[in-house]
Amino acid sequence: MKNILVTGGAGFIGSAFVRHMVKKYPHYNIIVLDKLTYAGNLDNLLPVDDEPNYKFERGDIADRVSVQRVFEHQQIDTIVNFAAESHVDRSILDPDAFVHTDFVGIYILLDMARQLGINRLHHVSTDEVYGSIPEGFFKEGDPLEPNSPYSASKAGGELMVRAYHVTYGMHTTVTRGSNTYGPYQYPEKVAPFFITEAIDDKPLPVYGDGMQVRDWLYVEDHVTAIDLVLHEGKAGEVYNVGGENERHNIDVTKLMLKLLGKPESLIKFVKDRPGHDRRYALDCQKLKQMGWQQSGSFEELMAKTIDWYKGNEWWWRKIKTGEYLDFYKRQYADRLAEAK
Repeated sequence: MKNILVTGGAGFIGSAFVRHMVKKYPHYNIIVLDKLTYAGNLDNLLPVDDEPNYKFERGDIADRVSVQRVFEHQQIDTIVNFAAESHVDRSILDPDAFVHTDFVGIYILLDMARQLGINRLHHVSTDEVYGSIPEGFFKEGDPLEPNSPYSASKAGGELMVRAYHVTYGMHTTVTRGSNTYGPYQYPEKVAPFFITEAIDDKPLPVYGDGMQVRDWLYVEDHVTAIDLVLHEGKAGEVYNVGGENERHNIDVTKLMLKLLGKPESLIKFVKDRPGHDRRYALDCQKLKQMGWQQSGSFEELMAKTIDWYKGNEWWWRKIKTGEYLDFYKRQYADRLAEAK
């Protein structure tokens, strides 16, 4: 590996990976390809903007012309794909964008790579492809039973990655990450959404009874897992990346309020979203046997995350305008008006 293309590298997890790789591996050239949709933000890459081994290219992974141009111009030999539409609520409102990017986009990346002789691709997926599990833990060989347009499109993308490994011999790997949180996360996702709303003493819309269970994974730990699999993962293999921090949504909300010094009266229980998975949980022994470990406790890392949002209002306040407010009104206005 020398010239690594990071697609979706201006997004939340992608930009964390870029910041990590640029600093840790100065002998690699890290090239970001990002369409800069609403969740892509060049501010996320400011910490590496002046580094000599970082470059940015604007383009869409579902556009063959853009992909070929970057592959050839930057002499790409390795691809790490983060590019995705990733918010379940938005996938329910507008599935088309998810199919276009999460399925068609990864197909075009794979096919152009095959045509140009690029043999190494790592695909970043999600635990949501498994569906919901009432007890126990999902293992990598378990069937995929996605329950939302988002998770279905991600599962489809994964299967295309598998097909290119089996059919064409491409060296592919996949990671399925759990509910990731940390700095620079677009504030439609629950952690930055609730943190920034609570800072302004606004109501926090908790879906249903708030007893849905998620496994929380700090973004820097997610990134080190991807780094490990990229370098040491076996071709054709899938690796679960979980935080082993199972929490009910309501308990996480209360913890965030406690760390912020805000009252629980901000919590408003609202109508649940359609097809809401009840519980996700991953068996991560395969990854841990490779030496991966996390950097701290959930409480410590959530406090660190909250401190970042408190100290970086310049980053998120300008995001929570315009298109963001339009989505907020579509998704939450009626629910909050009927809230208990």
